[in-house]
Amino acid sequence: MTQSESPAAEAPGPEPVWTFRGYEMRPAEFNTAMVHFYRGEVQRSNTWRTRLDNTTNWAVVAAGAAISFALSDPNHHYGVIILDTLLVTLFLWIEARRYRYYELWSHRVRLMETDFFASMLVPPFAPSPDWAESLAESLLNPDFPISMWEAFGRRFRRNYLWIFLVLAAAWALKGFLHPTPVASFSEFIVRSALGPLPGWVILIIGLVYNGALFIIGFATAGLNQASGEVLPRWGGEIPILSAVWRAMQVPETSTSFSRRAAQPSQRTTRKRQQLLALIISSKPKGIADRVMKEMKRGVTALHGRGMYAQQERDVLMIAVTVTEMQQLKAMAKAEDPNAFIIVAPAQEILGRGFQPLEG
Repeated sequence: MTQSESPAAEAPGPEPVWTFRGYEMRPAEFNTAMVHFYRGEVQRSNTWRTRLDNTTNWAVVAAGAAISFALSDPNHHYGVIILDTLLVTLFLWIEARRYRYYELWSHRVRLMETDFFASMLVPPFAPSPDWAESLAESLLNPDFPISMWEAFGRRFRRNYLWIFLVLAAAWALKGFLHPTPVASFSEFIVRSALGPLPGWVILIIGLVYNGALFIIGFATAGLNQASGEVLPRWGGEIPILSAVWRAMQVPETSTSFSRRAAQPSQRTTRKRQQLLALIISSKPKGIADRVMKEMKRGVTALHGRGMYAQQERDVLMIAVTVTEMQQLKAMAKAEDPNAFIIVAPAQEILGRGFQPLEG
């Protein structure tokens, strides 16, 4: 038996997972590329994680310096604590902005960890059907996976809550002790005056200001748009507050809540952008066949009439995601260069291949 006739020579190689201009990427090469991509995204998320820590350090140092200055000498005014409270609020806002960038990279890292690497370890050893689509959309159309309000509230609850409590306690301690301990609460109110503003006005402003921060911090606890850091892939940041938030938004019975909690496929991830394409062509069958075979998408033909040319036409209606749009355009152009395509954003697409249709 010659070498060309040997079974090893006749055995077909592994099916390529990616082809481009004659180059074929094998599964081993694909896995290697994913590992390097994962390392790069981890590095990016670590960089923004460090920037978050820097902002928190600024707030801690500023708060410590203001408290030390105010309490070190009875003649020092407590106004420095009020100014530092405003400065710490600015640091919180900056950190919330940085946290949104951090969540962008962390979102991709979590997608790979939960749907690529974890799927290698747990049967049926297959990634989630939409993980690659979600990851590709994040690369092609980067978008923050977390709102500014959610980022602000999350950073407040985790770090800045205690800084504001310490500043408030230091302000009260300064008023009660310096220059001498107060004899009554009315005397404390008098000492709280700041310039032309009487003490009771300053007290009300402080309560309203800090109260607003606490309301924002805890009212957003039920928002779980992003599942970065060490948050679970399925579930919320604070289970009790998340349940309260859901109950406030959509009333539901305990039975329905338990049923939804038992279905891990309904994950709290941001919804991918979905599009509805209408294709008017003189060769609808060729386009439809390629879409169903190569893209694995369903096609619905609607009968229509062109009023200008008075010609009968089949209008193809296809629901796709944003990352599939280029492939759909290429297929339509290859089959019919004169095809007319209308692309419109879809508010919501339910059914097979998209969001599950819930009863």
